[in-house]
Amino acid sequence: MASNSDSLFFILSYIKRHPNDLVKAIPAYDNVIRLFISDKVKVSDAEIYFPDNSLMVNRLKLDFISQHGKLLDDFFQMTGRQLRGYNEVWASTAHLTDRNVYLVELSYE
Repeated sequence: MASNSDSLFFILSYIKRHPNDLVKAIPAYDNVIRLFISDKVKVSDAEIYFPDNSLMVNRLKLDFISQHGKLLDDFFQMTGRQLRGYNEVWASTAHLTDRNVYLVELSYE
């Protein structure tokens, strides 16, 4: 079974490589970005990591942040705010069945 970090890394990397597949990116707050991608994208164990109409919230491990900091920084820039640094990143994921999208929300603390 893939880990939540694996699935999140896959989705973020996929969006980075295929920006035209991004349904929408919404800067929600100064430190939050909401990403929507079609649920047609194949994700390992999506039913676990992208529960139907319910949020799954995880604090990303420090080793994930260290290893994938550049990728996370790239998404932070989508907020339109100046990167000031962050100590934690929280990832909320869900499958919004009525919109046929996966939600990935990144909160930088």
